[in-house]
Amino acid sequence: MDLKIAIQGIKGSFHHQVAQQYFGESILLEECDSFNEVVRALKTNRSEKAVMAIENSIAGSILPNYALIDKNNLHIIGEYYLDIHMNLMALKGQKMEDIKEVHSHPIALLQCEVFFSQYPHIKLVESSDTAETAHRIQKQSLNGIAAVAAPIAAQMYDLEILAAGIHTIKSNKTRFVVVKTRNKELPKEEINKASLKFELDDTPGSLATVLNVMNNCKLNLTKIQSLPIIETPFQYAFFVDVIFEKYKHYEKAKKLLEIMTTHFKVLGEYKQGKP
Repeated sequence: MDLKIAIQGIKGSFHHQVAQQYFGESILLEECDSFNEVVRALKTNRSEKAVMAIENSIAGSILPNYALIDKNNLHIIGEYYLDIHMNLMALKGQKMEDIKEVHSHPIALLQCEVFFSQYPHIKLVESSDTAETAHRIQKQSLNGIAAVAAPIAAQMYDLEILAAGIHTIKSNKTRFVVVKTRNKELPKEEINKASLKFELDDTPGSLATVLNVMNNCKLNLTKIQSLPIIETPFQYAFFVDVIFEKYKHYEKAKKLLEIMTTHFKVLGEYKQGKP
């Protein structure tokens, strides 16, 4: 029986591309309109695993997804870095001067701001997904409207690429995480990365002390992200990613951090992906 993977978006989206490259071609897709729906698909067992974008090298962290993973007690079991190639596509026969509106996901539009500054007559319209817009243009034969999406979307929906590689910074990568409702995917000797969440009391220097402990335990901090704690104004939760050579070093750090922090939580232990 094929593995069922939940993604935000539809076939032809970047999430679809990652699901195929991470799990292989023979998967079933649960196409979801939103990341909230992705979580529901996991929690109701409609899908076994899910792929979620978590940060982009141009647009930064996707903060709501950190909160979703934490709030719903999901476990990160892997990660994948995808080179993002943004392409402007429309019905065949259209030219740039014919385009009045461009529809795409807000993050995709944000990554192409400089390109669109050359075309002040084009209105940028946010949509729920890159591939969904490409599909709608094909299905409804929409003239004068273009999509920003992956090359795979142009192939799948028979659209013409008017401009390729329109993202502002050419080295454009998105980090995706693979999540499920339960952990324990890999043996300890294969694990070399972890995602953690913790909160701190008001003691001056408490964050610096925590970072020192990580350093002393031979953990390399690759990401630190703060999110406000809504119930407590001006208090923050910290999300960190650490990599390590030996699991025992990480285990030692984890025991110390459990004592030093409040609301300590392991969001995932997995094998580091290749950026």
